[in-house]
Amino acid sequence: MESREPATEPRAPLSKERVLGAAVALAARDGIESLTMRKLADELDAGAMSLYHYVPGKEQLLDGMVDIVFSEIELPSTDVDWKSAMRRRAISTREVLNRHRWAVGLMESRATPGPASLRLHDAVLGCLREGGFSIEMTIQAYSVQDAYIYGFALQEKSLPFDNAEEGAAVAEEQVREFAELAEERQFATLAEEFPYLAEVVAGHVAKVGYDFTAAFEYGLELILDTLDKRRDTA
Repeated sequence: MESREPATEPRAPLSKERVLGAAVALAARDGIESLTMRKLADELDAGAMSLYHYVPGKEQLLDGMVDIVFSEIELPSTDVDWKSAMRRRAISTREVLNRHRWAVGLMESRATPGPASLRLHDAVLGCLREGGFSIEMTIQAYSVQDAYIYGFALQEKSLPFDNAEEGAAVAEEQVREFAELAEERQFATLAEEFPYLAEVVAGHVAKVGYDFTAAFEYGLELILDTLDKRRDTA
């Protein structure tokens, strides 16, 4: 009696959605710098040339990946006041970029933005215009918010800790290392050499950590409050 080979599950057919989804997962796992069409083809168990039927090249691949990220950001609504809508949009953007840290630095870099990007940009502009901003102030308000949101996301991505507890641990280690260095080189303590740094790092961060969410929302409120005053003055 002939032995039969165990049945294998059929490979899912390629599609643009599957190619882009695999590229996003690969970037999240290995970093955007490691993403190549060849590596993506290997991930999909497909020939590299077959991918070009769905994405003509690396730039178009990045366009599609970034648009996936834009599609996950909550659109601001004109059904609530503009500050509430902008606050929610900013918080949603930060949350999405924390899920897709490979995308930080790429969000506004695409020469050919996709439909999700256009939809979000139009919704933000519409929210500000309906909220009483002039065209000139709308441009400025959009620019300063995005500079803050993306800048904060870049800082959050770069710091060597992910939450308040880890921040406290890193600060404690820095204090210990400086104390050892001071003893070795026989110079002042941290508090004597850098009093304000000691006050913040050793006296505060090492004890309570650094809360990214609280810091982000504090800065966001400063921006929105200032924009509100400028809007009223204008």
